[in-house]
Amino acid sequence: MSAARLPRDLHPVAWWVWAVGLAAAASQTTNPLLLLLLVAVATVVVMARRSDQPWANSFRLYVWLGVVIVVVRVLFRLVVGGPYGETVLLDLPQVPLPDWVAGITLLGPITRESVLAGLYDGMRLGTIVICIGAANALANPKRLLRSVPSALYEIGTALVVAVTVLPQFADSVRRVRAAQGLRAGENGRLGRLRRLLVPVLEDALERSLALAAGMDTRGYGRATGMTVRQRRTTGVLMLLGLCGVCVGVYAVLDRTAPRYLALPMLLGGAVVAVAGLASAGRRVERTRYRPDPWRWPELAVVAAGLVVGAVGWWVGGHQMLVAYPELTSFPRVSAPALLGACAGLAAAVCAPEPLLQPSGVPA
Repeated sequence: MSAARLPRDLHPVAWWVWAVGLAAAASQTTNPLLLLLLVAVATVVVMARRSDQPWANSFRLYVWLGVVIVVVRVLFRLVVGGPYGETVLLDLPQVPLPDWVAGITLLGPITRESVLAGLYDGMRLGTIVICIGAANALANPKRLLRSVPSALYEIGTALVVAVTVLPQFADSVRRVRAAQGLRAGENGRLGRLRRLLVPVLEDALERSLALAAGMDTRGYGRATGMTVRQRRTTGVLMLLGLCGVCVGVYAVLDRTAPRYLALPMLLGGAVVAVAGLASAGRRVERTRYRPDPWRWPELAVVAAGLVVGAVGWWVGGHQMLVAYPELTSFPRVSAPALLGACAGLAAAVCAPEPLLQPSGVPA
């Protein structure tokens, strides 16, 4: 067996690129069939290639979060969305509102089109959240920090601590429930919730803070020996680059702006920002022990995510009735959209089996 197919953890950047490709495809459509297919693809890949680490158990929380997003979006659409469409399902009285909130309606007739519009929008946002949750369940956040460029190391440290909160929460729920199952207590639903919620939140917060403290003691994101001139040069370059990128993006989106403020300003700002990042990266000194390999499985997983995102973008621009179905008819699915979404399953085939912890060895 080749070294690329031996059990090992795939490069975390590859998983994130794959998940972002799925999320990009989800953002280009409101077709519930395509969105459910993307959720199914993410679920299959997570079930096939997740490890036994604590963060691998967080995918279920993201799925429930997506379900909550859909429910809240539908309820919000029904309560303050106003009448939309002609097929009335439930005729509720409309609550009168003062003139200073003109344009907002409270309750009123509930139509089938309003329900579907809220359902489709909620499913799109929920699918994006689930796709990002798939990356969080598959990618090792600590190894992801090692892949962050030197210039973004301080920001990467904060992001890694932030993204580990929910995985730590999932692991805390498992451990607290196992501990509470060994002792007696309140049997009521409210009592069980109180006994579970407080220890879980406390444990997840303490473990995240312990991770931050461990990174701090090991010098993660620390910069020493930087002169005042170097600090000012880096700051000026970053600010100028940020201003150039902002002006360039605004000019590209606004067709009435002068053209010399569009692409030239955007490219110039990007170049200056890269120079600022390079200047900031020179002051961060760190070594790597056993750098993460980047072999053909990583390239295949990245390619699968890019194909899904590219096909989703193409369908959103060339097959409008497939990407954005009408609310008065059943959604349709075209062959390119179906094949593009299924291309994400290649990640489960190409990625090697995860490296599992030996029994009796703590994660």
